[in-house]
Amino acid sequence: MAGFAQFWGAIREGLEGVLDLQPAPAARLEELALAHDEAYLHHVFNDGLSRAESLRLGRHFSPELLQRALHSAGGTLAALEDALRGGLGLNLGGGTHHAYPAHAEGYSLFNDVAVAVAKARAEGFSGRVLVVDLDVHQGNGTAVFFQSDPSVFTLSVHAQHNYPQLKERSDLDVALPDATGDAEYLAALEPALEHAFASRPELVFFNAGVDVLAGDRLGRLALSLEGLAERDRRVYRRVRESGAALVVVGGGGYHRDLRLLAAARVQTYRLAVAELREQAGKL
Repeated sequence: MAGFAQFWGAIREGLEGVLDLQPAPAARLEELALAHDEAYLHHVFNDGLSRAESLRLGRHFSPELLQRALHSAGGTLAALEDALRGGLGLNLGGGTHHAYPAHAEGYSLFNDVAVAVAKARAEGFSGRVLVVDLDVHQGNGTAVFFQSDPSVFTLSVHAQHNYPQLKERSDLDVALPDATGDAEYLAALEPALEHAFASRPELVFFNAGVDVLAGDRLGRLALSLEGLAERDRRVYRRVRESGAALVVVGGGGYHRDLRLLAAARVQTYRLAVAELREQAGKL
């Protein structure tokens, strides 16, 4: 616990003077129901998850876990409001991209990006949406949410041999071999971003998982901190050129070196402000 307290302390210190950090609100049931199956939500809120369902989630279900998931999704909804109002919204949490419409898995109880897209639609946003998912794991749940929605383009760049074993179909999947380093990763990323941004999005969600770092316990890729910075810059430059609003969500990160993990998180959000300064100035 002390280590994680130091981890979040390092993040707060690293973002001091750059962002005005605020607690994430909890998503409301009616907001989750814009995207998720109502029977599933009723089950979660009233019954919790069974042992088998908890195993699929990878976490023991508890009221505290539910609250954490609600605030994680609520943080993305708050970031969406910032993005639609001022061009840029940032959530240090979120990125729970393994949640499906009617079940939980892979540490993901609710799919915050799917809920945010549904909330934007409910409030009148009709533009094209792009999900740039650069977490090391394929965004399988997110892919399923939008497979029949031509107004949302989903890009997932991930480790080929990592979780989930059975991949879903995104609009564009780029599967990378184990131990892919900076040069190979960036060479694969560039044409993928070009293809994805050809969809002419007006709103972009960036899952900025830092579990692509070399040595991440659940990663299998091998980016350096500098390579991660270049990954993020390339996404932000494409966003700036497109004129789209941007929501950044945290995604995964499981490195044993918590100082490195905190530095990676801080770097991603500081770069968002630096590369999108005009939008960030309105936060």
